[in-house]
Amino acid sequence: MPTLYHHPMSSASRFVRLILAEYGYQTEFAEEQPWEKRRDFLALNPAGTLPVYVDDSMRALCGATVISEYLDETNGVLKRDRRLLAEDPFQRAEIRRLTEWFMQKMEQDVTRPLVRERIYKLQMRPEHGGGAPDSKVLRTSRANIRQHMKYLSWLAGSRQWLAGERMSYADLAAAASVSVLDYLGEINWAEAPTAKDWYQRIKSRPSFRPLLAERVRGVTPVSHYADLDF
Repeated sequence: MPTLYHHPMSSASRFVRLILAEYGYQTEFAEEQPWEKRRDFLALNPAGTLPVYVDDSMRALCGATVISEYLDETNGVLKRDRRLLAEDPFQRAEIRRLTEWFMQKMEQDVTRPLVRERIYKLQMRPEHGGGAPDSKVLRTSRANIRQHMKYLSWLAGSRQWLAGERMSYADLAAAASVSVLDYLGEINWAEAPTAKDWYQRIKSRPSFRPLLAERVRGVTPVSHYADLDF
């Protein structure tokens, strides 16, 4: 059976997990601590980053974008109205643009630094960079959340789904990032009611259940994290 190397608080890993669940892939999950730089893991992905998808033939696909494109080309094209990339080239470009926004720009501005400071550092040994959170990094990242949530609210309010008329990779990428931030209680939903309505819709999908049931050692999620109507 294929295996996905992931971390529960990696938004890129969550993005791929949501795709696999939406497409009905049977996959084993192996939690990886990428800062440990295990020899066997580096043999799969010399970059040492997550996620990594290993198929039945032991071929490794590295990175959320590469994996998502592979899953679309091998399975998504057969799903017709359930395909997570559009058939129209311009629409596909818009989906890819927004996927990149949430998986790269929002990741860089907000998600990665907050997860590193609040989650990873608790799990790292000192020689790997573990220790107390950097308050300056936390302040900067939190200041960036509001602008990203404003953009998400605009998208959710002007379209049926973020990239158009049906759910796509753009929605799953955004939901993966937002779910990590929501676990940490970093989102003020009172300031983003339109984004909240969109998140409630996607959070209610069966593909989301495993994420909502997951817990990270030493960090309790915000009280409403697993509630579908919050």
